[in-house]
Amino acid sequence: MYTIKQAAARTGLSVAVIRVWERRYGVVEPGRTAAGYRLYDDGAIDRVRRMRGLVDAGWAPSQAARAILDGTSPDEMLGTGAAPSAGSVALPGPTPTGDVAWLNLRLLGAARALDDAGIESALGEGLALLGVDAAIEGFILPALVEIGAAWARGELTVAAEHAASNSVMRRLAGLYEAAATPSSAVDCVIGLPPGSRHEIGALAFAVACRRAGLRVLYLGADVPVASWIAVAREHQGAAVALGAVTRDEADSAAKVAAALRSERQDLLIAIGGAGQARAAEATSGILLLPPGLRDGAALLARRIVAGAAAAG
Repeated sequence: MYTIKQAAARTGLSVAVIRVWERRYGVVEPGRTAAGYRLYDDGAIDRVRRMRGLVDAGWAPSQAARAILDGTSPDEMLGTGAAPSAGSVALPGPTPTGDVAWLNLRLLGAARALDDAGIESALGEGLALLGVDAAIEGFILPALVEIGAAWARGELTVAAEHAASNSVMRRLAGLYEAAATPSSAVDCVIGLPPGSRHEIGALAFAVACRRAGLRVLYLGADVPVASWIAVAREHQGAAVALGAVTRDEADSAAKVAAALRSERQDLLIAIGGAGQARAAEATSGILLLPPGLRDGAALLARRIVAGAAAAG
């Protein structure tokens, strides 16, 4: 039998996460000592490890717990249970339940210390506590903005900013794959125009769209105009979603949108980001996506469904 601290060490999670999973999802029902302290057996440790593996793979905590409790969780998602590096010092302690500010501090501290295991631990804990959609939109992306601002103020090195950004990209890539729909059809093509390399927001939007049920082809950063035209020809029924953050990216996105509209008058073209209005000025019928990832994905999904119904 193990105490909750021992269970946390064996699963690589914080005490706070284990308590949340116990109380909110019922994935474990620990015994109690005479003094009321929790005790976990090997079966409970195994269930927590399995749930961690599923959540790390992109499952919502509620879905992961349900799969484990009804015996349908895939064995290949079994988590390793490896604890965070013992060298992860100078970081805040366990995250209070739902405290995004504390998660931000953990991520910033880990980035500053160039502690890759600490960065991964903070990201994993945010996903476990908040769920995929809320963690990306309410914790991960705002934290990266703060990390970028800290770098601009000279408080973080380029290496620290890159370490955090690359960890986020790896995590988003895993979530994108986990949300895949087995199909060769494509509902929406998502990517960035030539010269644009602000890829994290675009990939996060691709994850949100897949989780909203859309079959997404993600092209990534710095896609030439000719390649956009080729993709539009190949996937006749698909919409296109472009990102435009800076002024230069907005101008580049405008060129892509104009070229796509010349190629296909029927094409649904959506643009998101701070430069979306500028990018849409010269091309008619552009769908401006709202700021929120889930709101944007939901709007795009509705427009795609409506367009398919009208065409049919």
